[in-house]
Amino acid sequence: MLSVIKTATVSGINGVIVDAEIDISKGFPGWSVVGLPDTSVKEAKERIRAACKNSSLEFPSTYRITVNLAPADLPKEGTGFDVPIAVGLLRNAYKLPTPEDDMLYIGECALDGSIRPINGVLPIALAARDAGITKLCVPIENAQEALLVSGLEVYGCSSLTDIFNHITEKKLIQKSRKRSIPETIEDSTTDFADIKGQTFAKEALMIAAAGGHNILMSGPPGSGKTLLARAFPSIMPSMTESECLDVTRLYSVSGLTKQAGALITQRPFRTPHHTSSAVSLTGGGRIPKPGEISLAHHGLLFLDEFPEFPRQVLEILRQPLEDGHVTIARAHGTFTYPAEFILVAAQNPCPCGYAGDEEKQCSCSAAQLLNYQKTVSGPLLDRIDLRIDVRRIPFDTLHSQTSAESSEDIREKVERARKKAHTRVTDTNNARMSISDIEKYCAINDDSRELLRHAYNQLHLSGRALHRTLKVARTIADLNDTEHIQTEHIAQALQMRVQ
Repeated sequence: MLSVIKTATVSGINGVIVDAEIDISKGFPGWSVVGLPDTSVKEAKERIRAACKNSSLEFPSTYRITVNLAPADLPKEGTGFDVPIAVGLLRNAYKLPTPEDDMLYIGECALDGSIRPINGVLPIALAARDAGITKLCVPIENAQEALLVSGLEVYGCSSLTDIFNHITEKKLIQKSRKRSIPETIEDSTTDFADIKGQTFAKEALMIAAAGGHNILMSGPPGSGKTLLARAFPSIMPSMTESECLDVTRLYSVSGLTKQAGALITQRPFRTPHHTSSAVSLTGGGRIPKPGEISLAHHGLLFLDEFPEFPRQVLEILRQPLEDGHVTIARAHGTFTYPAEFILVAAQNPCPCGYAGDEEKQCSCSAAQLLNYQKTVSGPLLDRIDLRIDVRRIPFDTLHSQTSAESSEDIREKVERARKKAHTRVTDTNNARMSISDIEKYCAINDDSRELLRHAYNQLHLSGRALHRTLKVARTIADLNDTEHIQTEHIAQALQMRVQ
């Protein structure tokens, strides 16, 4: 007897619909699972056997059991296949008719017959909707996450007995109702009003937030670089519904959602340590998972002590910064993860930290300074739009009672500027404009062109640097509510690039 049960798995960050084909036949008792299963899938037979026994359900132990997970050429991993395989076995054992409406089943079986939650329910629910499947049976802890996708009937189950009673129509599982969406709680961030001085750095961060530009802050220890970076999220605009789903899907696959069914509504702020490996940044593993640059998607990636990262680790940022995604090739397949983030980097100007400081003399040798600067390559620096110096704060400024502009006021300016950018090019920040968009929306007058030509020749700017300067100037014009880029906007963009 053959049963075909709809289920799904996650490949990269996308859900893939899988048919679990369960056949029982007369012959030497045994169990085989085919379709490129990993160890956790093969071990399902022991979990299902114990779950059926402890739930007082019949298990076809005297039959030959064959399970095929189709498509057979797609690697399968995880424990989410337990429930669909168990449902297929129960249908065969009790000779139940095939239901008219296919329901997709996912979940892990505990030995006592209860159903445990799994990772990656959101991308599976999205894949089910795209495939025209409208009914999902998921672990009750995952029900609210599945309900984030509209147009689905979600049934949250807590035990194998509940599922058996549902498929035999003895007692139907009630459809889960969508509760008010629990939002991720924003960690306490520093308000820009609490940061004394650093007017130039604050303005640069506002430009970075408004246009999605990468920024590098350089200055002596204690000048406020890390404080400014940690206050940066407070001026970022709110995420759209589409962005929230994109980020939540990534975190669901990685098992990082803090609350079951929580929609991530705060922009990610990832701060990997400078001892992080290349794999932890880009993603990877035997079966790849998203790395830090993908977990920072639609948010911020803060790299403190920038030159302390190994050079080979920093170099892997070059392609994601340009393309907005990262592709990982492994034996199991090739996976592409989104990686549209704002890079916020901070560094000391030299190993001792005081090169160019007005009050404390640098103790580094010329060789030490050269080796320190060589850690960050020219091609990587070329992809950073804003490079500013963060100076030491004078004592009088540090203890001044004068109030600075608040993060809320700055965020309003940022949101207005972003709306202007999205009006020109739908859902695209200025930093992501194509060359054709630059030619269309970054037109400059003769004086601006002459200034840009002089800077291009004297500062030996690359073509990329020239285009990025125009993008920054476009953002500055948006913040100043100016339709056309002016000469002073070009000058300010150049000033913030060649510090």
